[in-house]
Amino acid sequence: MVNVLGGSASQTTDSPDEATLERARSMATLLDESIRIPVIGYRIGLDPLLGIAPVSGDVAAAVVSLYIVYAGAQAGVPKRKLVWMLGRIGVDLAVGSIPVVGTLVDAVWKNNKRNVAVIESHVESA
Repeated sequence: MVNVLGGSASQTTDSPDEATLERARSMATLLDESIRIPVIGYRIGLDPLLGIAPVSGDVAAAVVSLYIVYAGAQAGVPKRKLVWMLGRIGVDLAVGSIPVVGTLVDAVWKNNKRNVAVIESHVESA
């Protein structure tokens, strides 16, 4: 199996939880930090770019973000934390739907990286 970043998932992970975590990290990177802005060096992802399309782009980004929550459920993250992750996606969707300001917030907040951090802390503590 080949992951989004290239290479084999079996080369970089030791357990099913770590493989799930690696896929979630890849998705978060794609959505939050996949493109480097020249000159300033700041990284953005597809989330703020999709947010340029009013409402529909934010809905599309939120649907893709749900994969990270699914990965958290697969890794055994407690329901309370999964609900918190869903809440972040909801706030991201609501704020992201505000023209211009929402797109800027999407570029800075990096919601998906935060949700992956929840999964990482769970997998590391298990």
